[in-house]
Amino acid sequence: MNMLLIAVLFIVAYLIGSISTAVWIGKAYYGMDIRQHGSGNSGATNTFRVLGKKPGTIVMLIDIFKGWAATSLAALLVIFHAVPADDLIIYKLVMGALAVVGHIFPVYERFKGGKGVATLLGMMLAIHLEVALMCMVIFVIVLFTSRYVSLGSMIAALAFPILLLLPRFHPDNPILIVFGFVLFAVVALTHRKNINRLLHGEESKANIKLGIRK
Repeated sequence: MNMLLIAVLFIVAYLIGSISTAVWIGKAYYGMDIRQHGSGNSGATNTFRVLGKKPGTIVMLIDIFKGWAATSLAALLVIFHAVPADDLIIYKLVMGALAVVGHIFPVYERFKGGKGVATLLGMMLAIHLEVALMCMVIFVIVLFTSRYVSLGSMIAALAFPILLLLPRFHPDNPILIVFGFVLFAVVALTHRKNINRLLHGEESKANIKLGIRK
């Protein structure tokens, strides 16, 4: 019974992550597949670029909520005595990671999704609120100083495990730090094209008032 509950919640976490917010909003309200416009990515950044601030903000908030909700579902495993309370962080990490994987490879949209940054942020908020909020501040600072959304996303993702190394934030279970670096590697991998454009000075810059422009 415990294994069944764990398996079901793992699947639910992936399915929550697979909710393709940008694609569904684009098709339902704008009659377009967001993946066929702009960068071809079905995330919040491309939604800002193609559809504007309002739909971009909605997509971003829902994608963040996906990560938070999927990660938080792990608490049910403790509530129903499926796993020990001491193992909760491990299951939060796994379920959050499944949501991120779902966002990148959504089953509903032929496994073609976004880069998972907003969903990863939701996961981080559910795991370590204080450090996650600091990462958000770091993202905003990098965005406003460089105007590169991709650079801000990658630096903020890297900041999460680095901040956890500090005595003030050091977790009881060091696996969180290791997992943080693994997730940063995933973010870097999904941003490999952005990294190449950054190195060649061809990356899109953010227009803070109007959204994204090339």
